[in-house]
Amino acid sequence: MARLVLGVSGGIAAYKACELLRLLTESGHQVRVIPTEAALRFVGAPTWEALSGQPVATSVWSNVPEVEHVRLGQSADLILVVPATADLLARAAHGQADDLLTSTLLAARCPVMFAPAMHTEMWEHPATVENVATLRRRGGVVVEPAVGRLTGVDSGKGRLPDPAQLFELAQQMLRGGVRDLTGRRVVVTAGGTREPLDPVRFLGNRSSGKQGYAFARTAVARGAHVVLISANVELAVPAGVDLVRVETTAQLREATLAAAKDAEAIVMAAAPADFRPAQVADQKIKKKHDGTAPIIELALNPDIAAEIGAAKQPGQILVAFAAETQNALENGREKLTRKKADLIVINDVGTGRVFGSDGNEATIVGADGSQEHLERQSKDELAHAVWNRVVSLL
Repeated sequence: MARLVLGVSGGIAAYKACELLRLLTESGHQVRVIPTEAALRFVGAPTWEALSGQPVATSVWSNVPEVEHVRLGQSADLILVVPATADLLARAAHGQADDLLTSTLLAARCPVMFAPAMHTEMWEHPATVENVATLRRRGGVVVEPAVGRLTGVDSGKGRLPDPAQLFELAQQMLRGGVRDLTGRRVVVTAGGTREPLDPVRFLGNRSSGKQGYAFARTAVARGAHVVLISANVELAVPAGVDLVRVETTAQLREATLAAAKDAEAIVMAAAPADFRPAQVADQKIKKKHDGTAPIIELALNPDIAAEIGAAKQPGQILVAFAAETQNALENGREKLTRKKADLIVINDVGTGRVFGSDGNEATIVGADGSQEHLERQSKDELAHAVWNRVVSLL
């Protein structure tokens, strides 16, 4: 059981923090809620007290003998600020301590996660951009807002991520404990591409995207700014990522090349199709009644990882993947060299041991000749193991 502080600032998304609080307490964590005065205009103190089983205060003048702002900051294992308004981010970045929440943040020696929620214009304002950069530079995890419906009729970036995803991120931070990617910008690709054959059919593969999403999720927990380029998955979007959705290998290539320009690490966990139909039919290809099947000519898709490797900037780290059914190590080493990668994660994907499962087994081979076999473990654990190698190279 961990001791958590849930800070709630004064935004309309404060009601969503109730769901996060429920998830945290039902998992056995002890949660102390510290709302701002403005937050209590959206959700009252009795609600927070009933859901947490703990008293609620907003001022440093409450329970003075306990010196709560110091005690709470010193004793917490993790502090979550959900939602974090533009005003709260500004006050935290500038070290203000004019209420119990901001005072607790100054006294904290544990990881702190901010989940911003505001209108797009406020999130993109230079003042907010600088405040977020300051908090990240100091080691705070400021998750990227989601894109969607905002207050009123507006839509855009600034929506609070789903409470279930924030809960998963909090669990990751409690398990991982390290924030060694703080301030780093990383790109992760995930999922399998689809190459259209006609308006109905496509060529694809069995990739579920689970391993790529695990890389994105664990990188956010370790403090990174993550661009997740996602191809055809049915997974909940991890909290805190910049999501780019693609379908085809050509779209994956375009998005990855653009995002990689200012990334410090690129993890190519997606499964792009090696081939595509040379011609895409305008109409559905009809079945012939003479018993013959149509002949489909295939064209070769570009090798995105090799293109990234050839254009890699000094200091950039490229992690490639090799999904093999035979001669896995031999084929993986050849791909490592050809793609000019720093690391390659080699999977033997025969007998359904990887695709769609929650576990993974792999061998990591480095350009320096190193080799490490990872026994079957959760995909999050495997992602952490690979990130450990990336951090050592960075």
